[in-house]
Amino acid sequence: MLGMVLAAGAGRRLRPYTDTLPKALVPVDGDTTILDIALRNFAAVDLRDVVVIVGYAADAVHARRDELEKRHGVRLTLVHNDKAEEWNNAYSLWCARDHFGEGALLVNGDTVHPVSVEETLLSNRGSDILLAVDTVKTLGDEEMKITLDPAGHLATITKLMEPAEAAGEYIGATLIEPAAAARLADALEATWRRDPNLYYEDGYAELVARGEKIAVAPIGEVEWVEVDNHDDLTRAREIACRY
Repeated sequence: MLGMVLAAGAGRRLRPYTDTLPKALVPVDGDTTILDIALRNFAAVDLRDVVVIVGYAADAVHARRDELEKRHGVRLTLVHNDKAEEWNNAYSLWCARDHFGEGALLVNGDTVHPVSVEETLLSNRGSDILLAVDTVKTLGDEEMKITLDPAGHLATITKLMEPAEAAGEYIGATLIEPAAAARLADALEATWRRDPNLYYEDGYAELVARGEKIAVAPIGEVEWVEVDNHDDLTRAREIACRY
């Protein structure tokens, strides 16, 4: 199984940091970046082969590749998204479709969380696709919210949901088993071809609409944050030093 980091987006709300850097290379604890935390977490659960999907400011990741590999004891494969500044991340994740066949633990390149999230996913294997979900956090309009069917599988996943209706928030971490690879790639392609501005989570919704059973794993009370803006970055810097 591979580690996988989705790190192609521009992160315009984090300027000036992202004038020359992708969001994943913004520092959150001294010189430790969001990407460093992801790679450190993968190494801690012995996922040493890591695919990083790059696009915006990809040269900055290339320039640090050797350093990152040495620092974390991992081997990096960089996959390029040629539409990173035009299209949303359904296409971005689809660009890594050739690697899904090995299985992947996917994390978003703008999410700061402790290794307990990866441990939770790996200890709950048994479904073709397993999403890490926060069922504790108070939700607002921006979160990627979910509902569940009566059996506890994913029913809907979208930001466009009243918070009170949601069962929790998808935190941007997914375990993808090899058996799901072809079906996920096909659903992602259908998603971005329908609308290139859709999220990869809309690809999960496409799978559910096709009858797929997607499982969820609650992460418990965990300090984590999706870093979209400067307030989020401040929060990331408060918690990253405690991991």
